[in-house]
Amino acid sequence: MFKNSIHIILFACFAIGLPLWAMQTNEQGGGNIHNCSGECYKQWREQTGGVVVVAAAQAAARAEASPTELGKQAYVGCVACHGPNGEGGIGPAIAGQSATDIAAKLLQYKNGETRGGQSALMWSQAAQLSDSDIENLSIYIEAQ
Repeated sequence: MFKNSIHIILFACFAIGLPLWAMQTNEQGGGNIHNCSGECYKQWREQTGGVVVVAAAQAAARAEASPTELGKQAYVGCVACHGPNGEGGIGPAIAGQSATDIAAKLLQYKNGETRGGQSALMWSQAAQLSDSDIENLSIYIEAQ
């Protein structure tokens, strides 16, 4: 019983600690993006306008970005399996496919449909995508 309790505690520390650490170190604008506190934070806030101003600027930049630029940002989650240029690897090659085909496949995965042996990997990936994410990704992949 004691051994199981230790495993549960260690798992909980890992399950909570890893995401918190990742938010602090992911370089994607999350967590402590200015890496300072106290006087340093006051100076950063004076220079940038603070977290709200930075977030508004990031939102404005996303709103002005083209679908291809937004798709490139979303493709970061695809690189590990499909390669940096869609040439494949763990997952199949997707380069050279039309935006229509890519979007249709992503929608099928999002709906939990089986398309092949690695469908289970894609279900969770596609479930996180909005319709506009799918459109932008499809446009980016076709443009590669």
